[in-house]
Amino acid sequence: MMSGTGGGGQLWAISDLHIGYAENRALVDGMRPESDKDWLLVAGDVAETVEDVRWALKTLAGRFAKVVWVPGNHELWTHPSDPVTLRGVARYDHLVEQCRDLGVVTPEDPYPVWDGPGGPVVVAPLFLLYDYSFLPPGCATKEEGLAYAHGTGVVCTDEHLLHPDPYPTREAWCRARVDETGRRLAEVPDGLPLVLVNHWPLHRHPTDVLWYPEFAMWCGTALTDDWHRRFPVHTMVYGHLHIPRTTRQDGVRFEEVSVGYPREWRKREQPPGRLRRIVPGEDEGR
Repeated sequence: MMSGTGGGGQLWAISDLHIGYAENRALVDGMRPESDKDWLLVAGDVAETVEDVRWALKTLAGRFAKVVWVPGNHELWTHPSDPVTLRGVARYDHLVEQCRDLGVVTPEDPYPVWDGPGGPVVVAPLFLLYDYSFLPPGCATKEEGLAYAHGTGVVCTDEHLLHPDPYPTREAWCRARVDETGRRLAEVPDGLPLVLVNHWPLHRHPTDVLWYPEFAMWCGTALTDDWHRRFPVHTMVYGHLHIPRTTRQDGVRFEEVSVGYPREWRKREQPPGRLRRIVPGEDEGR
């Protein structure tokens, strides 16, 4: 465990920055903490190229006392526009190296403890992927689900750009990550609540409002369905869905904190790029 803030500050979160869009890059350029003790959780999908990911995280790490990052599917793509052609685990490891060079916490590092207002809580950045277990209604297998998705035309770009090498499949990589992460979370000292940060939600319920239910196959795994009950979870922070909102499952707060694409955030009443306060929670006193 790493030490925390020892006093003031707040714990904020954001995700799905997608800075390949000039408007979103400008949002990141304008992001500032409220105090020099604030932390920021970045729940994936910063960008598609390593250079852009590094620029965004370097910018934010220069302003916040601590930045915690987890990968989304877009960072894991081997995108034609990226001169870094690494695939799968090698690409993820390369991104972790970039973060460590910037002083940014990753899922491969010791979990930091936030001991500012609302703490102490253990901040656990996770990288778990998905395994096609969030199937569309009426589908019993991955093959049936993918056939249905191809029939509707709603197929995640991951099928073309997110490679699992050296694992044979993305679901095999997912299972390995879930097994290892579950062991790590079980070792967190008793009595300390957890803020879990993952790009994909750890429970299926947030996907119930998707316009295209078949997209849920690329949104998580049923292997973590009980984690918010199995572990002492304070809040589960995620992105990916581009539907920023707060929900509760079994009394546990789930926070979707994504910015999304400009065509999405222009339609919302809230100003784009607004950081979500996680600890203390936004429904708690400041």
